[in-house]
Amino acid sequence: MLSDRGFKIVSFSGIDGAGKSTQIGALQTRLRELGVRSMVLTFWDDIVVLGGFRELISHQAFGGDEGVGSPERPITRRDKNVTSTHVIAVRLLLYFLDAVYLRLVCLQLRKTEADVVIFDRYIYDELANLPLDHWFARWYVRLILNLVPVPEIAYLVDADPAAARARKPEYPLEFLRQNRERYLALSRLAGNMTVIEPVSLEAAASRMMDAWLGVQGRSPGSAARLEVPASEV
Repeated sequence: MLSDRGFKIVSFSGIDGAGKSTQIGALQTRLRELGVRSMVLTFWDDIVVLGGFRELISHQAFGGDEGVGSPERPITRRDKNVTSTHVIAVRLLLYFLDAVYLRLVCLQLRKTEADVVIFDRYIYDELANLPLDHWFARWYVRLILNLVPVPEIAYLVDADPAAARARKPEYPLEFLRQNRERYLALSRLAGNMTVIEPVSLEAAASRMMDAWLGVQGRSPGSAARLEVPASEV
């Protein structure tokens, strides 16, 4: 059963290296088997306002390496782990612009033929960069969440920070630990996020599919388990 907008939104969020891409691929495979049409939007590429310009300015201002880290080629990034007051103030403005554009994109997607639109990251991944222990940040989060479309399922793929960094070595371990705590705090604040605990990718895929079946009004069960590559478990 589709939402009032004509399609369902499913979002995947989590710290870098949590395994979001693997889970998105697993969900797409299962949806295809069920005859459900899906499309994937990448938040940074498809939603973020002036993403390329922001990345360039961030690199020039803070330094750090460019690209994507891997076990064979670890890098050191400096962007969302910079938390000075003036940087946070700029983020508040940029995140608001991203939220407005996200809303517009979802309105335009009413014409899509897809039954499910999967977001690889969502506005949650930006909000998790804010100091959520401060009352103003929590007020701002509520403002943004009231502005953007609410996903039918918002997956938070939780992960052990050390294991995540081993898969994607880009940020210091201490930052990943802090970032994970902010994601979990955000999930409590938002109240609509399905947390996928840091278990094997196979078990996480099963938990993810159970949440999907719950949205469809069907009983979760082992028959709905998603297949993930054995090398990823």
